[in-house]
Amino acid sequence: MKRILLAAALGLAFAGAASAAPVTYKIDPNHTDVVASWSHFGFSNPIAHFGKVDGSITYDAAKPAASSVQVTIPLDGLDSHVPDFDEHLKSADFFDAAKYPNITFKSTKVEAAGANKLKVTGDLTVHGVTKPAVLDVNINKVGEQPMAKRAAAGFDATTTLKRSEFGIGKYVPNVSDEVKIRITTEAIVPKK
Repeated sequence: MKRILLAAALGLAFAGAASAAPVTYKIDPNHTDVVASWSHFGFSNPIAHFGKVDGSITYDAAKPAASSVQVTIPLDGLDSHVPDFDEHLKSADFFDAAKYPNITFKSTKVEAAGANKLKVTGDLTVHGVTKPAVLDVNINKVGEQPMAKRAAAGFDATTTLKRSEFGIGKYVPNVSDEVKIRITTEAIVPKK
């Protein structure tokens, strides 16, 4: 009897999950921020914000492997709050934004990683170099966004990269090779 009840409960749970479908959201650049931080000679840990993020997130809560992310980050949205430093970061010493104006990320695999957590693996292209990157993602909320009156999803993610692997190794090791990335994003189902 216990087995029958357990099988019925599991059947109902999976039937509800199976009826869910992937939902594709457009990233809201007004509520998305990509922040990079690094060590400067061990004295400070400066940060730079990367705004104007564009892209989409397809999320399937019932089957995370059916989810995907595709993002473009224009370097003209880079902001360290120090205009001269922004120009230096965009110069050939670092990002060479005139030649490589965008950073892109395209997921290759999405996996469940615990309650409200995902591990997103993808191809990150910076400075014309593409390398795999893994994002540790927290699912903040999925539901109706009260201002837009449409379905929305919010995520935070972190990763650590070595900038030298992307051909941006100027001043290593005095300026740390490791760069910590923190992302927060809100994405909304587009209007029909």
